[in-house]
Amino acid sequence: MIDQANQKRSSFLDLIEQNDLPLLADGAMGTMLHARGVGFDECFDELNLTKPDLVAEIHREYIQAGAQIIYTNTFGANRCKLGEHGLENKVKEINRAGVELARRVVMASFKEVLIAGDVGPLGVRLAPFGRVKPEQARSAFAEQITALADTGVDLIVIETFSDLFEIREAINASKNACNLPIVASVTFTRDDRTLLGDSPSRVAKFLSETGADVIGANCSGGPAQLWRILKQMQEAVPNARFLIKPNAGWPEQLGGRVMYSASPEYFGEYAQMFASKHVSMIGGCCGTTPEHITKMREALDAEPLEMNLTGMTMTHVHQEVLSVVPEQETELSQKLRAKKFVMAVELDPPRGLSAHKIIAGASLLKESGADVINVADSPLARMRMSPWAVCNLIQRKVGIETTLHFPTRGRNLLRVQGDLLAAHALNIRNIFVVMGDPTSIGDYPDAMDDYDLVPSGLIRLIKQHLNAGVDHAGSDIGQPTSFFVGCALNLISNDPKREMRVLQRKIKSGADFALTQPVYQPEKASAFLKQYEQQYGVLEIPILVGVLPLLNKRHAAFLHNELPGIIIPETLQRRIATAGDNAAEEGVKMAVELIDKIKPWANGVYLMPAFSRFDLAAEIIDSIRN
Repeated sequence: MIDQANQKRSSFLDLIEQNDLPLLADGAMGTMLHARGVGFDECFDELNLTKPDLVAEIHREYIQAGAQIIYTNTFGANRCKLGEHGLENKVKEINRAGVELARRVVMASFKEVLIAGDVGPLGVRLAPFGRVKPEQARSAFAEQITALADTGVDLIVIETFSDLFEIREAINASKNACNLPIVASVTFTRDDRTLLGDSPSRVAKFLSETGADVIGANCSGGPAQLWRILKQMQEAVPNARFLIKPNAGWPEQLGGRVMYSASPEYFGEYAQMFASKHVSMIGGCCGTTPEHITKMREALDAEPLEMNLTGMTMTHVHQEVLSVVPEQETELSQKLRAKKFVMAVELDPPRGLSAHKIIAGASLLKESGADVINVADSPLARMRMSPWAVCNLIQRKVGIETTLHFPTRGRNLLRVQGDLLAAHALNIRNIFVVMGDPTSIGDYPDAMDDYDLVPSGLIRLIKQHLNAGVDHAGSDIGQPTSFFVGCALNLISNDPKREMRVLQRKIKSGADFALTQPVYQPEKASAFLKQYEQQYGVLEIPILVGVLPLLNKRHAAFLHNELPGIIIPETLQRRIATAGDNAAEEGVKMAVELIDKIKPWANGVYLMPAFSRFDLAAEIIDSIRN
């Protein structure tokens, strides 16, 4: 079996190198099945068992159109996706049936056609953006790929991935399961980035370094977009072999049907363009038909055309009318008033233009049961995307309420009020007022660091002016804002009396709730609140206690030694140090234990997952909610 796989790999690579034209693969399977009456809610892969003649008919049409490679109908035939239909125990059976079905059609055609074992994403997110561990993903891929390889496919195609960590596990699973050639391709969004924000250049380098024999892009938009992406990928890895398999344009909903606009003739023109870039494989993805493959075959076999490629780009203009619906009470305020134990999680904005990863993280946290997402503003004085934009994206795309961190540092009185009105226009109602980190510690140490208001003054401006419908000068702003305002609190302060006086000022200014620094000594935090009660009476506002899960020994040492206001007891430092490779899991256990001790006297917790480990925050929320 190993010798046979080696021979197939060698033959495939020789075929690519010796052929002046790209190998022509088939087109869409899923949209073709749907066009013939199969509902999108049905399991397409199960049709290998229940409607084999329908699948065989589509294979046959693509071979007649001139396809040299056909993909097995196994795109979703992994245990995770099949599990959605109660078929997780039929992984081997469905994959074997898909290969045997394709082979029968090829043999009946009397043509030399290669069979590619088609492997798609698992349909679940991997850590740190989901709960599935890499080794679990690798096992699921290995199960499917082994079934495909044992049944005799000529190559493995791993396609339509958006997460580079997931596709790496699929490639590694294939390399471990067999020695068949591997084709790996990624799908891109309209901004020429993957769903998690990776550029074509990064994707090309990553796939090449991971060990795929042919790399490229599929699905996404139409040929024009993949033409742009191909050029970037080839510039990044000029010696790689490439696959391009575009959709027939962007899908549209017309009369309840999904329609694709790119014509077969248009695909024929681009087939020659891709051939001119010396790609190894081309074909079609969603919306393409045997007619598209026919025109591509004709174009490849014809004399090359001279084409003017100048300006062949696709521009997508997205306009959205933003309507402001005033809300007098936020979901966070309602939950705190109802005495619900609230779970808030802090996310840092991205350093660049792409917000895909933070959207994925917010989605995971919402699914796990988080109540609100806090978005930091330039943490540690490092340049990042505006938190207004991130809050707005999370609320619109994920559907979970956010809290905007609002530092006073670096803003004059005009800027403060303009920014607050902008936040309100974007339907951001929860505001966490904080002094902010000095610019001297960040990326721009010489940047202006002045401010007109201290946190208590800003709280007063929001609660006693803007929420009353007037600005700082007393001028009418048209309608009152409806901000729910939080303040900062250190429960483990070296000067607790001063901290209590400052807290009193913030409460008198109108603070609605408090978020605390990370706490690792719940007994001391509880003692602070008892001392406050003795001096000022029962605390009038709810508090969410900061919990920062430890990742490893170095992380704990850094927090303890270099961040003011954070004290980690030696017992906890020893626990995380002795955990070794399991330190992150131990950090989760410690966080859950801390929350159990905090619950009797706090109104909720404020999770701060380090290094974007959203999966660990989700585990903690799961444990607490259950």
